[in-house]
Amino acid sequence: MNDQQSDLRHLDTLDRDLDRFSSLGSATNIIARPMVGLGISFVFVVVAGIASMLFFGSENNTIIVVAAACLGAYMALNIGANDVANNMGPAVGANALSMGGAIAIAVLFESAGALIAGGDVVSTIAKGIIAPESMGTASVFIWAMMAALLSAALWVNLATWIGAPVSTTHSVVGGVMGAGIAAAGFAAVNWPTMGKIAASWIISPILGGLIAALFLWLIKARIIYREDKIAAARTWVPILVGIMAGAFASYLALKGMKKIIKIELPTALIIGLAIGLIIWIIMIPLIRKQSEGLENRNKSLKVLFGIPLIVSAALLSFAHGANDVANAVGPLAAIVQASQSGDFIQAVSIPFWVMIIGAFGISFGLFLFGPKLIRMVGGKITKLNPMRAYCVALSAAITVIVASWLGLPVSSTHIAVGAVFGVGFFREWDAERRIKKARLVIPDQIVRAPEERRRRKLVRRSHFMTIITAWIVTVPAAAVLSAVIFILINTTIG
Repeated sequence: MNDQQSDLRHLDTLDRDLDRFSSLGSATNIIARPMVGLGISFVFVVVAGIASMLFFGSENNTIIVVAAACLGAYMALNIGANDVANNMGPAVGANALSMGGAIAIAVLFESAGALIAGGDVVSTIAKGIIAPESMGTASVFIWAMMAALLSAALWVNLATWIGAPVSTTHSVVGGVMGAGIAAAGFAAVNWPTMGKIAASWIISPILGGLIAALFLWLIKARIIYREDKIAAARTWVPILVGIMAGAFASYLALKGMKKIIKIELPTALIIGLAIGLIIWIIMIPLIRKQSEGLENRNKSLKVLFGIPLIVSAALLSFAHGANDVANAVGPLAAIVQASQSGDFIQAVSIPFWVMIIGAFGISFGLFLFGPKLIRMVGGKITKLNPMRAYCVALSAAITVIVASWLGLPVSSTHIAVGAVFGVGFFREWDAERRIKKARLVIPDQIVRAPEERRRRKLVRRSHFMTIITAWIVTVPAAAVLSAVIFILINTTIG
C-alpha cells in the first residue's frame, strides 16, 4: 500500500513537472514571437549598413555613412510600424480588408510610392527648420543629423510601444530643432516655420474630423435614414465614389507625383474634376448592377462601399510612400552629401539606394510591427464600418488639398486620426440628437442614467487622451532627446 501511495506521489510530482515544462514551452513561444520581429529588424539594419558600405566604397567618412544608413533603416522601420496604420486601420477596422490583405496592399503601394514618385529634392535641414550656415562645419552638421535621426526613431518607437499614432514628420522636425539648438543656440531655429508646424497640431485633426463628419452626415441623411436605402444608394454612391476619385486624383497630382512632374494646385483640381466626373458616370451602371437583389437594410449598404474603401487605402499608401519616406531618408541623404563633398548648405537629392533603404524599411516595419497600431486606429478609438471608414479615407485626401490651397502645413497622421475622432464624435452627437427626438415623440421613453450614458460613449476617452498627449509632446520630446544625443556625440567624438 505504501509503495502504491509512493508511486502515486511520484506520478503526481511528474504531472506537475510536465505541466511546468508545458507552461515553460508556451511562455517560450510567446517570448519568441516578438523576438523574431526584433531579430529580423536587426538583420535589416545590419544589411542596410553593409549595403551602404559596399555602395560608398573606400571614400572618406565611410563609417559615418554606414552608421547613418543603419539609423535611417531604423527610422524607416518605425515609420512602417506607426505611420502606415493611418492608411490601413480604417479599412481593417471596417472589415473591408483582412490584416494580411491590408499589409500586402500597403507594402506594395508604399514601396511603389517611395520608389516611383518619392525622392523629390529635399532641404538639407528638414524644410528650413534651422539655418544651415549656423552649423559652422560639416562635421557639426553630420552629428546634428545623426542625433535628429536617432531621436526621432526612438520617439516613434516609444509611441508605437504605448499604442499612440504620432506624426513622424513632427518627430524629425523636433529632432532637427533640438540638435540645431544644442549646436548653434536658439537663434539658429526658424521660429516662424516652427509656429506653422505647431498650428498644424490643431488644424490637421480638426479639419480632418470636420470633413469626415460632414461626409458621414451626408451618407446618413441621404442614404441610411431613407425609407428606400437601396434606391438612395444607387443615386448617391456613384456621386461619392466620383468625389473620392477626384479628390485622390488631385491629391496624387499635387503630392504624389512631384518627382515625375510638377503640377500646381489649379491644374491638380482640374485633373481631379475631370477624373471625378468620368468615374461618376462609370459607377452609375456598376452600382445599379451591384445593388440588385440587396435587402433594404444598412448591412447591404456596406457591400457598396467595400471596394471604394480598399482602393482609397491603396492610394493613400502610395501617396504616403511618395511623401513620407523622406522622413526616414532625408537626413541620411544629407549626411551622405555632406560626407562626400563637405557641402551642407545646398538642397540635396536623395540617391536611389537611399530610397530603397527607406522603402524596404517601411515595408518591414509594417509587416513586423504594424498590426498593433492598425488595430488601434481601426477599432479601438471608435467602431468603424465601411461607410465611416470611407469618410475617414476621403477626408484624408480632401484635407491635404484644402491645406495646400490655404498654404498650411498639415500632418497626414493627425488628419487620419482626427477624421476617426470626427466620425466617432459625430456618431455620439447624432445618437443624442435621435434620443432627444424620440423622447419628444414618446415622452415616457426610458432615459439612461448619466453613468450609463458615459459608459456608452462611442469614442474611447482613454485612447483619445493618450493620443492627444503624445501629439502635444512629440516635438518637444524629440527635441530634448536629440539635444542630449548631440551633446553626447559631440563630446565623445567631436
